[in-house]
This record gives sequence, structure tokens and C-alpha cells, in this order.
Amino acid sequence: MIYGKRILLIVGGGVAAFKAIETLRLLRERGAEIRCVLTKAGGEFVTPLSLGALSGSKVHQDLFDLTAEAEMGHIQLSRWSDLVLVVPATADFMAKMAQGRADDLASTLVLATDKPVMIAPAMNVRMWEHPATRRNLEILRRDNVKVVGPNAGEMACGEYGYGRLSEPEEIAKAVVGHFLRRSRAQRLKGMRIVVTSGPTRESIDPVRYISNHSSGKQGVAVAEALARRGAEVIFVTGPAEFDSPEGCHVERVTTAEEMLRAVMDALPAEAMVAAAAVADWRMERPGENKMKKDGQGGAQMLRLVENPDILARVSALGPPLRPKLVVGFAAETTDVVNYARAKRARKGCDWIVANDVSPATGIMGGDENAVVLVTAEDEEPWPRLSKREVGDRLAERMTSALIGAARAEAAAALEKDGFA
Repeated sequence: MIYGKRILLIVGGGVAAFKAIETLRLLRERGAEIRCVLTKAGGEFVTPLSLGALSGSKVHQDLFDLTAEAEMGHIQLSRWSDLVLVVPATADFMAKMAQGRADDLASTLVLATDKPVMIAPAMNVRMWEHPATRRNLEILRRDNVKVVGPNAGEMACGEYGYGRLSEPEEIAKAVVGHFLRRSRAQRLKGMRIVVTSGPTRESIDPVRYISNHSSGKQGVAVAEALARRGAEVIFVTGPAEFDSPEGCHVERVTTAEEMLRAVMDALPAEAMVAAAAVADWRMERPGENKMKKDGQGGAQMLRLVENPDILARVSALGPPLRPKLVVGFAAETTDVVNYARAKRARKGCDWIVANDVSPATGIMGGDENAVVLVTAEDEEPWPRLSKREVGDRLAERMTSALIGAARAEAAAALEKDGFA
């Protein structure tokens, strides 16, 4: 089930620490290799002997254990695992994680690891409900820490409510689910996908330019979601302020013509997502010097020409350059679905992701989005979600479509060769 997976189990303090022993046993039964780190508080409730006997390996406790540093330093130990699992995660340990503190071996390992982290919180119900704990939990979730539980129930202190550690079977199931999802996440391995993002800028003169309010956040979310599924993502972005999307090859451009060249250079590809807000027009001849007021109170006349339509050009390509799946975006302020439906037909792309970017929505530049997926068959409205969730949902739909297309191609090839 999870044979050969390496789990670094950090055992925190609290009465619930005894459940870490049963969690360890269940994970070992499922084939995982476990190394344990016992915090000072955890050592008040369970012994290194118990953890060592069940894990079959040395239990680590002291950050400054010179023998351990000679054998495997804390940095190496933090990178050894496929998953760092904290059972139980106390309010204090969650606070350390959220604040980036590293004052003992366990907190240092969590800060130094580049692997996924999962926690199973356990604490008094009042501590769990305290605003500080809720803030810390939100920070950890934003940092992609996986959280299991807690459950509601009677506690050792006699109170009842949320804060009770999840049962070992639940924690083990969450760990197995994590590894199953990660194995499924490689379904796009070997596929190249081009994603455009951000605005473009078209110079008026050396000082001014034509652009728009696109932040590029949605394009980043889509690119990262596709990369998490194993795709080779070529991320072509206009000038936007963001951290480079993880796991992607980034090509930075400024103008629409530069973006078109970068996209064409990246083809052929299995799919393309045109999430960029490309400027529709550019100056026919940008000024060589800064334009000056004429002193008569009149406005300068700007001679504009249309920019290349990147989405339409890619959609019109023949094989082998045209991607199997071409997805466009339509940012509208009125009659969103009808405009998107017309845009899909006009551009020749397969899908359009339409959204209402009128100022009242707060979507342009914000962290949330509410979209309608327009295909040849229907229109599917999605609820208002974070842009990360929209990216993930779109990537999952694309994955299903691309895998289905690959299977159909394979079946057709077999039939052609007489093997059907």
C-alpha cells in the first residue's frame, strides 16, 4: 500500500501521545519505513524504547547529539523522509511551525524539510478555539501543511469538544491517501503544457505604456496545478509581480508579439492554457522620445494597431503543432457566458474559462475567482473559489481530457496495426 515510503514521525507532548505508538504500528503494517523524533514533552508520556522497538530504528531527541550529527545530521534527517508526520501536534508546536521557530530538534526538522508535512492536532477545546490557534492553523494551511482532525469528544481534562486527537486508524488512512494522491499526481508526466499568464505592456513612448490590471495570480495557480500532476509546464508570463510557479520553466516577456514568439517556440505541446490578459492594441510607431503636451489643452492622438491574437493563432494550427487541448480565458464585465460562448467559436479553441471581472467582484487582482467553464457541449458554472482551487479544478479536468485523448490515440493505433 505504502511499501518503501519513508515517514519521519515527530511525537509531540500531551496525553494523546500514546496514540502515536499505535499510529506507528499501523504505518509499519502498511509497509512504511519510520524514523522517530521524540520531543522533550513527548518523552513525558511515551518512551524512546517503545518507539525504537516498533520502528526498528534509533529514536532522535537531541538537536546537539554529536553522535547523531556524525551519522546523520538534522538537515539530512529532514530530507530523508517522503513525509513528515507530527502526532500529536500541540498548540505550542503549531505556534512554532507557524512562526518559523527552530529551538529544538523537532521544530528545526520541520523548518529545514523540503518534503510534505502532515499534522494531527490535539489540545484542550479552549486552546483549539483560541484566536491565536486559529490564526496559526490558517498560516499552516496556507503553507500547504496537511491537517488531520481533530475530532470532538471527551478529553482527559474532563471537558468535551473539538481538540481530541484523531484515532490512529484515521491518521494512517490520511497518510495512505496522501501517497495515493501523489502517485495519481504524476498522470501528466511526459506531457508538455504551455501556460500564458499576466498582462502584456505595449510602449507608447520610453515612459508610458498600454496595459491592464491583471495580476497573473490565476495563471500561476493553473501552472502549479499542472506541474503537480507531472506535466512539463512552459510558463510564459508578461510583467507581473509573483514568485515563479514551482516546478515550471518560466519565460518572461513584455509585449504581445514577444509572448506569441515564446509560445510558438514552446510548441508542439499536448495542451495550452491562455490565461494571459494580452493587450488588444499596440502603438503603430512607439515614440522615440517622451511625448509632450502641446500647450493648447488638446490630447495627443495615438495611432493603434491590433496585436496578434495568440489564442486564435494556436487554435488554427494544424498537427503536429496544434495542442490536443487549447483552453482560453474570457474576462468580461457583462453578459459573461454569451460573450465567452461567442469567443470560443470565434477563436477556435476547445474550452473557455469565463469570469466576471467588473470592479464590484474584486476578482481582477484578487485572490478568488468565480468562473464558468464553456465547452462545445455545455456551460458549467463553478462556485466562487480561491484562485488556487480554480487552478486545481481546471488542471484535474484537463488531466481527464488529455488522458482520455491519449487512450483513444493508443486504441486507434492498435486498431490500425490490426491488434484491436
